[in-house]
Amino acid sequence: MIAEVDDKPVAESTTSTTPAASAPAQFAAAPVAIPTVEAEGLQALYANFARVSPAPEELILEFGLNPNLPGANPPKAIKVSQRIVLNYFTAKRLWAALSMAVQRHEQAFGILETDVTKRVVASRNAR
Repeated sequence: MIAEVDDKPVAESTTSTTPAASAPAQFAAAPVAIPTVEAEGLQALYANFARVSPAPEELILEFGLNPNLPGANPPKAIKVSQRIVLNYFTAKRLWAALSMAVQRHEQAFGILETDVTKRVVASRNAR
């Protein structure tokens, strides 16, 4: 699995002949193939909940919808709708790609505050 972050649609990916900078000399001339991605029939899902469960050889990512409002009593169960199992190498590439995408977003639109209480207080003070 290859984690990619770019500004071009994935379907436009082509084969690159640029060797990796850290590749040994005997492999320097070998082209690096970037696979095209088939997105036909893809179902997009929304998640506002994610859980990461580590195992010795893989990570399990679970995504779902959290229907609970802050302070809701009793809390409703969160229904997990998607599970992705990744080896640690793929997880690290995904981590790098997500990190790059978030950095680009923050450079364009400002810092993302992940603490909900700080966002709520900041928006109230802005009024």
